[in-house]
Amino acid sequence: MIHPKTELKFINEHVGYGVFATEDIPEGTIVYVKDSLELVISPTDYLLHSEEVKQVIEKYSYIDPQGNRVISWDFAKYVNHCCNCNTISTGYGFEIAIRDILKGEQITDEYGIFNLTTEMEVSCGMDNCRKKIKPDDFDTYYQDWDQKIKNAITQLFEVEQPLMPFIEEDTRKELDAFFQSPELYKSVYSLKLK
Repeated sequence: MIHPKTELKFINEHVGYGVFATEDIPEGTIVYVKDSLELVISPTDYLLHSEEVKQVIEKYSYIDPQGNRVISWDFAKYVNHCCNCNTISTGYGFEIAIRDILKGEQITDEYGIFNLTTEMEVSCGMDNCRKKIKPDDFDTYYQDWDQKIKNAITQLFEVEQPLMPFIEEDTRKELDAFFQSPELYKSVYSLKLK
């Protein structure tokens, strides 16, 4: 489920759609959470689909640590990659704003965390654009991603969190434990395909 202060907009023919903030979203805000309405396609079920359907699944899904492909029921599936993203997935199963996102700004994410099975070409236009997202990006970048998450997550209880009610109880307990003992931080690496 995507943050309620967002909207879907058409960008252009090359990019397609993107998700944009309708109000300022401060650093530390949960921007996406996997909820009970998400479509979860097991590895076996994925194989049963036609090639055309597989292409759609590939375009709009991410792969969880168990190998399931997850497609958002709402327009969260249209969040685009950026090598200088403003949100990022966490080991706690939600995405967090890693800097302040201004009204009208596009919500962007780091696709390297999505357990890609093949390389994906990107052209986000940033000076630090990697040009390709690779399956081994997890191993290459997870420590940098963790640092960004750790910096942002300190704001978790300082900002409005409309998606907090959708965070599972076990995850809320893990967050409470982390805030009491920072060494209990759950790395983004926990999202890597097993």
